[in-house]
Amino acid sequence: MKRHTLSGMTRRHFLNHVAVGGATTLGATQFLAHLEANAAEVQRNRKACILIWLGGGAPTIDMWDLKPNSKNGGEFKPISTRGDLQISEHLPKVAQQMDSLSVVRSMATREADHMRGTYYMHTAYVPNPTVVHPTFGSVVSYELGTKRPDLEIPAFVSIGGGSMSPGFLGMTHAPFVVDSRGNIRNANMEGMDRNRLGQRLEVLSAIEDGFIRSNRGDVGQAHKEVYEKAVNLMTSSQMQAFRAEMEDPATLDAYGGTPFGNSLVMARRLVETGVPFIEVRNTNGWDLHQNVFATLRDTNLPTLDSGIAGLVQDLKDRGMFEDTVVVCMGEFGRTPRINANVGRDHWATSWSVMIGGGGLQGGLAVGATDADGIRIESESYQPGDLWATVAHALRIPLNTVHTSKRGRPMKLANGGNPIKPLLT
Repeated sequence: MKRHTLSGMTRRHFLNHVAVGGATTLGATQFLAHLEANAAEVQRNRKACILIWLGGGAPTIDMWDLKPNSKNGGEFKPISTRGDLQISEHLPKVAQQMDSLSVVRSMATREADHMRGTYYMHTAYVPNPTVVHPTFGSVVSYELGTKRPDLEIPAFVSIGGGSMSPGFLGMTHAPFVVDSRGNIRNANMEGMDRNRLGQRLEVLSAIEDGFIRSNRGDVGQAHKEVYEKAVNLMTSSQMQAFRAEMEDPATLDAYGGTPFGNSLVMARRLVETGVPFIEVRNTNGWDLHQNVFATLRDTNLPTLDSGIAGLVQDLKDRGMFEDTVVVCMGEFGRTPRINANVGRDHWATSWSVMIGGGGLQGGLAVGATDADGIRIESESYQPGDLWATVAHALRIPLNTVHTSKRGRPMKLANGGNPIKPLLT
């Protein structure tokens, strides 16, 4: 894997570059000497990102950018916050944390299809039939996780459902998927003792070694590496990070005491353990083509409110907020116009994303839409700009370039620019 920026990489990172992409522009001796000189900087970078994913496309006009004087405004009223912006009355706990969080109100992504929008928001690239771009969690796993030799569990964890593909970065950087209780997706080890497991692993190892020696590409080796990591998980004490139920009941209550809240507790525990990227999927339905206000008021927003507020306060109390970026978004927003079923439809023209932590500026409304929420009246932003902002906060060099398996250079975050008002 070719990179244009090599600051702070480790021997293990170098080997992953070779395994995934096949080459590096520096000779091995020069590269390893560079590693020794930057070891201290590697250890200092303990940054992390928690992505709260609202799959289905949340109506951000009813959450972060209300229009009370418009026919599009709907039933909710805006309330003041501790920041220089107003948000929904049904997010009162988050309102008390808004001096530390900001809202980007001028996202303009143009992809209003669920799958295309999800791909675009996760990767910063629109779908392309010739290449599968890595979701940004995989990028962070590749860039930061491989620099943390003490991390025994995966560097990219997705809680509550799967994320997107690691693309050309390879399965080593795929999301490790667990449910809200920390159970591994589709894992079934019931009734299997260590001897029986060991025998099966020996057989599997022999089969895979033979496949690798047959020179059929890197699929066999990649699968074996992933499987070996999975086996190592069984004996690692770091697996305790997945057990949110071990927390004090008062902590769980502060996050809302819901499966979503417990997932965020788990995310915080994973950050403490050294995992640099965690995606938490809020599985309340956000594809609100009907009954948008009742659903938000009675279910979705109270759960989100307690979860986000609990996470932000907990990160602050533990001295982790300045090192942890928190992002809350879906694949697009929803129409300013309210439809005949009292719902809102897909809308990618002008919508909002919440972001904070990681040393970013809080308390701001960045960008603006018109009085009806239809047109952007300021600079607009795309997914690459959002992820470039996150990369800046995580200290991932913005001039990083990866190379796809077909030899195409791929700029980090598709060459996006950090959102300047958020930078401190």
